[in-house]
Amino acid sequence: MFGLGTPELIVILVIAVLIFGGKKLPELGSSLGKAISSFKKTVGNAETGTKDIIDDLPGVKEISSVKEQVDKVKDINKFLK
Repeated sequence: MFGLGTPELIVILVIAVLIFGGKKLPELGSSLGKAISSFKKTVGNAETGTKDIIDDLPGVKEISSVKEQVDKVKDINKFLK
């Protein structure tokens, strides 16, 4: 994991305990986990939103169907060779 061995991870953990204290570490971990899950959810929503916007543009559906047909022809051409 990132080129860190066990001794390095132990030193980092000891420093974290010294800085934040034993009682604050679980709270820090919990808030970090919530922040990461919120970020992932937001990124997923943004991707879905952009796909919806792109699908609503005129001509996109027609272009995607033409692309699918071209891909099918390419696949058939591979089998004929």
